[in-house]
Amino acid sequence: MGKDYYKVLGIAKGASEEEVKKAYRKQALRFHPDKNKSPGAEDKFKEIAEAYDVLSDTKKKDIYDRFGEEGLKGSAGGGGGGGGHSGQSYNYTFHGDPHAMFAEFFGGRSPFDHFFAQNGEENMDINDPFAPFGMGRMGGMGGMGGMGGMGGMGGFPRSFKSHPGVPHRARERKKDPPVMHELKVSLEEVFSGCTKKMKISRKRLNPDGCTIRNEDKILTVDIKRGWKEGTKITFPKEGDETASNIPADVVFVVKDKPHPVFRREGSDIIYPAKISLREALCGCTVNAPTLDGRTITVTSRDVVRPGMKKRISGEGLPISKCPEKRGDMVLDFTVKFPDKLGQGTRDALKQILPP
Repeated sequence: MGKDYYKVLGIAKGASEEEVKKAYRKQALRFHPDKNKSPGAEDKFKEIAEAYDVLSDTKKKDIYDRFGEEGLKGSAGGGGGGGGHSGQSYNYTFHGDPHAMFAEFFGGRSPFDHFFAQNGEENMDINDPFAPFGMGRMGGMGGMGGMGGMGGMGGFPRSFKSHPGVPHRARERKKDPPVMHELKVSLEEVFSGCTKKMKISRKRLNPDGCTIRNEDKILTVDIKRGWKEGTKITFPKEGDETASNIPADVVFVVKDKPHPVFRREGSDIIYPAKISLREALCGCTVNAPTLDGRTITVTSRDVVRPGMKKRISGEGLPISKCPEKRGDMVLDFTVKFPDKLGQGTRDALKQILPP
């Protein structure tokens, strides 16, 4: 005969999901090795974890109910009393960590601070985990009557939450802070708009409410025309998930890639126009590229001083709130002075240039 998981938890076959949870809570607290120092407590604690792992999982429980432990761990068609089965092997083996399961069940918190110690007393009856609240004589779990049950995984009835000996919402799941990622885009992508697909890796809670799996997910970001640097795109609750937390939001923050030609100022783009001293004094022609592949020719007959700017209207980036309108291109002039002058040139300039 295989193990009787229902007997291990002290419940009848066919017990409900809530009854399985209550039974695990009671037995795990009773035999936890940190509090129960009797021989065999560690093995019993592991056995309780295995029983809960099976009976809290719909698929495992169904196979166990029909074919017993032999069917669950070996061939479901042999030795389990279900001879009509196809004989396909399920091969279940408990690989869980009973202590990790215990911690996840109670939301990552230690219940012993409240179940086993009050006013410095460490000799509580380990068979009576609710004694610190004056509830140990209520006839077990069924004696709670209309107090609202245990409220799910590791939860407490509402009356517990208001008791001074229990932390408020002992099973409360807190939301992690947002996870921030830079999303680098080129000025051409901001000019035209684009779609970015971002792959993230995250932890997800399995249906058993205890174990964690790693998974990848592709998040799609539609970059709108003219989006400014610093724009945030939020994907709610796409971060890591455990039994004790609410997944964080994943936030992408737009960051401009360095451009080989332009730099950005809001919706304007700045083009560094380098001209010679002769061009600065005698007039110049600048051929400026655009983000959409054209070339703009700008001619100046005026004297150009270092740091002078010339604005070309409507040749910048789209304005994010009104994409049909655009910012400007700004020519930022840099005058290149000669490294040295010959004496003849100096004399000529003295004659030509005003004092």
